[in-house]
Amino acid sequence: MSDMSETILPPAVVLIRPQLSENIGTASRAMLNCGLTDLRLVAPREDWLSERALAASSGATSVLHAAKVFETTEEAIADLHRVYATTGRNRFMVKPVVTPRRAAQEMRGQLEEGWRTGVLFGPERTGLENDDVALADTVITVPLNPDYCSLNLAQCVLLVGYEWYQSGDPTEPRAMTKGAAPVATKDELVGFFQHLERELDDCGFLRVEEKRPSMVRNIRNMFERADLTLQEVRTLHGIVHELVTHRKRKGEADEK
Repeated sequence: MSDMSETILPPAVVLIRPQLSENIGTASRAMLNCGLTDLRLVAPREDWLSERALAASSGATSVLHAAKVFETTEEAIADLHRVYATTGRNRFMVKPVVTPRRAAQEMRGQLEEGWRTGVLFGPERTGLENDDVALADTVITVPLNPDYCSLNLAQCVLLVGYEWYQSGDPTEPRAMTKGAAPVATKDELVGFFQHLERELDDCGFLRVEEKRPSMVRNIRNMFERADLTLQEVRTLHGIVHELVTHRKRKGEADEK
């Protein structure tokens, strides 16, 4: 089975009347971080290939060089089947309103059906005009602090792009990095448990016979949850050994 990123064409990012070339550059940087490469510009005010734009892209120049330019929003979305409009304001239109996460899930499903999709982003200062929003099927609104929800253009592109990328990313949400150290086997763990328990018996920590079984299980469970490497088990052996040796040396010194 081929990778999902190879079989599904990502949504288009449509920047409508962007004002500053460096903002186009930072938006392209946000796009490429999230695997988005279809950049469409509607009536940009400045040159999207200026030195400022290229520098702001931080290496995402391939997105800028491949950008398509249109005179109107209608022309920019002509080949798309579904269009989303980003806005933080109530436009008093009868349209579905979704979060970026929900939009990403919907777009991925639509693209799996062979539909082309795109997301509209308005000018930095004013956002999308109502006529642009009217061309969209669905509105995307980012749930943020209601007392302050101002985003710049690149931030908005990154939020939507990130949710798109995450919706198809197979990376486990939680993992443990271990470098080159192998995970300890159960035999190695049990060897450490026996070493530790032997010394705990010797020092009297496990002296209450009826409680000993449950205490041993609790101690073992604590270490089991740590997902120890072989080197960590060896280190623990060394810690126990040094603690015992130090106690014995101290006892001998006290006797003298």
